[in-house]
Amino acid sequence: MTAQSSLRPTVRAFFHEPTFTVSYLVFDPETRRGAVIDPTLDFDQKSGRTGTASAQAILDAIREEGVTLDLILETHAHADHLTAAPFLKAQTGAPIGIGANITTVQGVFKEIFNLDDLTPDGRAFDRLLKDGARVPLGNLEIEVMATPGHTPACVSYRIGDSVFIGDTMFMPDYGTARADFPGGDARALYRSIRKILALPGETRLFMCHDYKAPGRDDFVWETTVAEQRAENVHVHDGISEDDFVAMREARDKTLEMPVLILPSIQVNIRAGELPAPEANGVRYLKLPVDAL
Repeated sequence: MTAQSSLRPTVRAFFHEPTFTVSYLVFDPETRRGAVIDPTLDFDQKSGRTGTASAQAILDAIREEGVTLDLILETHAHADHLTAAPFLKAQTGAPIGIGANITTVQGVFKEIFNLDDLTPDGRAFDRLLKDGARVPLGNLEIEVMATPGHTPACVSYRIGDSVFIGDTMFMPDYGTARADFPGGDARALYRSIRKILALPGETRLFMCHDYKAPGRDDFVWETTVAEQRAENVHVHDGISEDDFVAMREARDKTLEMPVLILPSIQVNIRAGELPAPEANGVRYLKLPVDAL
């Protein structure tokens, strides 16, 4: 094992522009053991059609790179896209993992969607990952970091010199995630961010989304701890917890719900499994009225 392979994974990013989501294939360059983080299912809300072209691009990369997929990881139950984890699991046999506190999120949304068939115990997922858990990835290791705030179940995955931080932060010129979803907490989000920013300055940080900050023409999704500490417009060094919470809560009151929150949450808390077909062979998603 070389020092380089033990510290620096190979990372391939896949940007899904319809939802501004970034999925990742990350693997040990020596052993070619890898994981996929936050895969996206194509979904057209106007027609209700689903597709797997975006996930197929990840699968093609897995085969092109000669990677053996060990895990499919979710940073949280996303509110802005449907996960393609079941498609990748069916094609590769890799288990689906998520933070152990997904049970809290399942409990909240079981009530909102009146999901009588959902038991909020996390069994929809293959692996529930606790804070501090360490999972082998070839000669590398995945360290699970609980980073709640955006949701109670958010986790970040530290692999060598790289951390996949979900929706805790965006690029420095865009700021941080909202914290007003059910179970969200701006104070917890600040503490999670400071936990990430306590890592070495050269640590690579990979975003789950990019929306192009004003004045920027390109989508980007990789930065470093040092850059975030110096430049993040919401939470750079010197911003106190109270100041951040006041800003975040005021800002969140001005934000609309994500376009796909209702279809995505009810699917993603089930590890991406769509509802079973009804008697006519058609699957249906629920649309709660005046619930959010």
